[in-house]
Amino acid sequence: MIYVSEDESAALVTHELAFEAVRQALVAAASDLSGVFPAVLGRSKEPTNTFSVKSGWSAELTGVKVGSFWSGNPALGLPRHNSTIVLLDQGTGRLRAVIEAGKVNAFRTAAADAVATDLLARKNARVLAIFGAGNQASYEVAALARVRPIEEVLVVSRPSERRDAFVAQIRQSGPDARIASAEEAVRAADIVVTATPSREPLFESAWVGAGTHVVSMGSDAPGKHELPADLYPRASLFCDLLSQSIQIGDFQHARTAIDAGTLTVTPIGDVIEGRAPGRRSESEITVFDSSGISLQDLFMADALIRAKG
Repeated sequence: MIYVSEDESAALVTHELAFEAVRQALVAAASDLSGVFPAVLGRSKEPTNTFSVKSGWSAELTGVKVGSFWSGNPALGLPRHNSTIVLLDQGTGRLRAVIEAGKVNAFRTAAADAVATDLLARKNARVLAIFGAGNQASYEVAALARVRPIEEVLVVSRPSERRDAFVAQIRQSGPDARIASAEEAVRAADIVVTATPSREPLFESAWVGAGTHVVSMGSDAPGKHELPADLYPRASLFCDLLSQSIQIGDFQHARTAIDAGTLTVTPIGDVIEGRAPGRRSESEITVFDSSGISLQDLFMADALIRAKG
């Protein structure tokens, strides 16, 4: 049995590794040779301590990822977010590997958004608006800056020391960064990323200009809601996996229209494989619902095992 500790996985993971692994996972998700089971959401005796169990299989991999959010961990000197990936042997069902993947999970999530952005955002996209300044936000900025020439980052978040530190961190890494209102940021942005736990839309559809690429990353449970639903009829819609997106992603709020065929959603894996178009014009608005699927975790785990050697 292979074991990879949190320290070891954090030392092995890179944006490059994550991009390639997640790209393969998204291709697998859009094929007939994979399966993703409904996410199980739970909590401990403290309602603020929550976890999810995501499981699935591909031609080569079978396993589960347990992701947890323990609100009191900072007082113990520990991160709130943690993840553990378990791979099973395809032939026997016995335990193949256990990978502690707290930091890896942040790379994995950002990688999915980078893969989609590379296919859907305009080539000259330079202004990124990001909602949220939490754990995931810095990984999103770094991953997207690898695939587009980001020159300015507009941060939309409530006042806090963490927000100010986040802005300073971005400036140190290269792009200019400043705090902006929701309307200012969305109107100015070429790319909009929402990385929040919001349960109501963060901005108005009318603020989204022609040619903008929008990513909902924070909607990963029933009731979460980051994007205005009236944006969807104006845009071309894409997702990691439709069956999960309409259950726990932001497209849960457009499920009736999607089920009726009024709105069409394209799996990003079909775009990668050339079975469906990505961006078709400079004026097209594109939306990617990034609900986070188990196959991303399984392919990340496999890539880390190979990197470990």
